[in-house]
Amino acid sequence: MIRAILYLVISIFLLTFIRMVVGLLMKTMREMMSSPTTPNAPPGRPPSAPVAGELKRDPVCGTFVPANSSFQKTINGSSFCFCSAACRDKYAG
Repeated sequence: MIRAILYLVISIFLLTFIRMVVGLLMKTMREMMSSPTTPNAPPGRPPSAPVAGELKRDPVCGTFVPANSSFQKTINGSSFCFCSAACRDKYAG
């Protein structure tokens, strides 16, 4: 009887150990398969998004827009950035 209990405990221990090892291997494989293509990026982090440029505040509605893709208007030598053509046209200056 004691021998059967001992075999049962050893079997449970071995199965738990094997499950732990397989889990670690699967986690490692998953991280390797989903690693970013950038060689200097830290593991487990997605690659960073490309920078869109400096953000400017639309003086009409207050929305922040990338300067390089905004609607622009120059008044008295000062350049203003707008989120849309409608905001640009509304701006009195």
